[in-house]
Amino acid sequence: MRALRFTRFGPPDDVLDVVDVTDPDIGSGDCLVAVKAASVNPSDLKNVAGAMEGTVLPRIPGRDFAGVVLEGPQDRIGAEVWGTGGDVGFTRDGSHAELIAVPSAALVRKPERLGFAEASVLGVNFVVGWLGAVETALLDKGETIAVFGVSGGVGSAVAQIARVRGARVIGIDRVAPAEDAPAAWAIEHFVPFTGDAGDVGSAVRRLTGGIGADVVYDAVGGVTTPTALASLAPRGRLVVISAIGTRTVKIDLVDFYHKEARMLGSDSRKLDCVQSAERLSQLTPYFEAGDFHPLPIARSFTLEQGRNAYSAVAGHLPGRVVICP
Repeated sequence: MRALRFTRFGPPDDVLDVVDVTDPDIGSGDCLVAVKAASVNPSDLKNVAGAMEGTVLPRIPGRDFAGVVLEGPQDRIGAEVWGTGGDVGFTRDGSHAELIAVPSAALVRKPERLGFAEASVLGVNFVVGWLGAVETALLDKGETIAVFGVSGGVGSAVAQIARVRGARVIGIDRVAPAEDAPAAWAIEHFVPFTGDAGDVGSAVRRLTGGIGADVVYDAVGGVTTPTALASLAPRGRLVVISAIGTRTVKIDLVDFYHKEARMLGSDSRKLDCVQSAERLSQLTPYFEAGDFHPLPIARSFTLEQGRNAYSAVAGHLPGRVVICP
């Protein structure tokens, strides 16, 4: 089969090659899937660059995918499926290839409402969105959540999840979601991120009767964390999933403990493809019902154009980027 592969870490243009490799072997309980579409996530770029922990080389990258089962248990053959995982593209070969082998339990039937390309851009964003908002923060009906990075993939997913669960959603980002973007209908208010913690925190408190947000989901992290803390209500929960710009932040500990705040980390890399499938199974009914929607697909590339796909993501192209082998 043809696949993108890297044998050393570095810039995608330097280290990614389209190569012929042996078709994956599958064992008992595994499936061989023909990849119809696979998204390129920012974490895929970081993986190739060597900025992610635990990657074993040589490796085919790519976390998210949608495709058709070619081999495996009889009741699975021909099924249209989607999948993702914190191990996919890191310790097991990923989806930027014509074929991928994964455990049968890692595959979930693709929502019929979604095409292959649409389904392929959802895995990482919605799994980490669900993990952080629902499982980690325990977001409840009637609570207010402030979502930092609401115009991005994870932020958009969190806003939609929160709205469906009956929460009030405040979106925060440098640029507001486009009018036709999924997050636009999910948020009640938008606050521009200015970099001034006092300004943003004051705006969130003003929108919440002077209290602040019960949950703050910081999908950016690092440069936004002081502002996220300033937006938090007493006994509020801050969820952090990444660190952009800096790995360290200063916290006023007196203010932190007086507020009885809780700061929680959430890492989807800890969920392998089988554990991720459990979350996708919970999410699928919402997609079937039309409650959740993907960000628009900005560009599609062939496998041979794989380097260009990575360059498009590195250039912060609005919308999602997919590779269609």
